[in-house]
Amino acid sequence: MSRGTPIPETVTLRVTFRIVKRGGRKEMRLPEGAAAPRQLENALVKALARAFRWKRMLDSGEFTTIAELAQHEGIAVSYVTRVLRLTLLAPDIVEAILDGKQGPQVTLARLREPFAEYWRKQQADFSHE
Repeated sequence: MSRGTPIPETVTLRVTFRIVKRGGRKEMRLPEGAAAPRQLENALVKALARAFRWKRMLDSGEFTTIAELAQHEGIAVSYVTRVLRLTLLAPDIVEAILDGKQGPQVTLARLREPFAEYWRKQQADFSHE
C-alpha cells in the first residue's frame, strides 16, 4: 500500500485451526507443523511443585509420615498420596510439563490415575495417544 491508497474497511485474516477437548474444556489446535506457542498448564505445574516440595519435607525429616504432612497442610491424606506419586514421573515428562510442551494426553486428571512405575512405559503411555 502507498500513502495515496485508501485503507480498506475490512481486512480478512484466515487461520487454520481445529477445536479439541482437553481436560473438560475446548481449545484451538494449530495444524501439524505450525509453531505452537508454549502452553503452561498451571494446575499441572502447581501439582508438580507441591509433590516435590512435600517429598523434600518428608525426605528431610520435617514430617515423618504422610498423615502428619497432610494434617499440617490441612488436606486429605489420600490427596497428598496421589500428588506425591507425581515425583515418580519420568524426568522428560516432568520437563515437558514445566516447558509447556506436554501432549494433550498429559492432564492432571490422567496423572491422578495410577500410572506405570517404569519410565519407558510412562513415556509410551503418555506420548502415543
